[in-house]
Amino acid sequence: MTIGLLASDPTLYSNRRIIEAGEERGHKLIFLNIKHCYIKMDAEKPEIHYRGGNIVDGLDAVIPRIRPSMTFYGCALTRQFESLGTFTLNSSSAIAQSRDKLYSLQLLLKNGLDIPVTGFANSPSDTGDLIEMVGGAPLIVKLLEGAQGRGVVLAETRKAAESVINAFKSLQANLLVQEFVKEADGKDLRLFVIDGKVVAAIERKAAPGEFRANIHQGGTASVVKITPEERKLAIKAAKTLDLLVAGVDIIRSSKGPLLLEVNSSPGLEGIETATGRDIAGMMISAIEKKLDWRRKLATET
Repeated sequence: MTIGLLASDPTLYSNRRIIEAGEERGHKLIFLNIKHCYIKMDAEKPEIHYRGGNIVDGLDAVIPRIRPSMTFYGCALTRQFESLGTFTLNSSSAIAQSRDKLYSLQLLLKNGLDIPVTGFANSPSDTGDLIEMVGGAPLIVKLLEGAQGRGVVLAETRKAAESVINAFKSLQANLLVQEFVKEADGKDLRLFVIDGKVVAAIERKAAPGEFRANIHQGGTASVVKITPEERKLAIKAAKTLDLLVAGVDIIRSSKGPLLLEVNSSPGLEGIETATGRDIAGMMISAIEKKLDWRRKLATET
């Protein structure tokens, strides 16, 4: 097969591993820089062009790895590939709704999945009630546009919470206010889901003096044994958001496992390094399965 990797940086660990895994399985991998792609919308002959005027065609599948800052444009490109009949590992609609933190949480709740108590308001006039709504300080303030732990603040007192919320609001920023789960102790779980199965899981622990367990914020990762309830929660979360590939973040609380976030372009380095599992290879295998590649290959030969 010929598979396109739609991303921004070919040197990133995850992108290098996906290309390597695809080539090891005999496929042709083509890196497509999102910023270098552009679209021709035409009823008779829709196309995707690449910088220099080359037409991108002949792809059997595309793996979208869209960074948050490129969500709108990346999803537009992914939709264009879909309109051309190209299989995409994570659809444009699934990526878009997973990137909308508020909407994705509403979808998860609608489908009976537990999250930390969360508040959302438009006006600074409602800050006081917003704080009470989630159980008071300490609490977490999250920018809706944040990623990899950026734009997440722990407000340890009510006064600090009011200051952070009102400061963000003065900048016209959209934010969520979320209960702080003290018993999580600076740890969370990352469960990697591919095609409806949890293929690997790690526990991430925050660096000393830090409350965010993200690897990008200095957190460390180790193999963890997950419970059947945690496994079920991760699988249902990925299914709810229609993601074939997802990194599902969960914290352990006194109320049971709670969903933090579902990532449509989860990083591979932390989980592959900690578990020794070939996650990139599993992603390629998922494409082979969806396109019935093995059966077709056997028939042709």
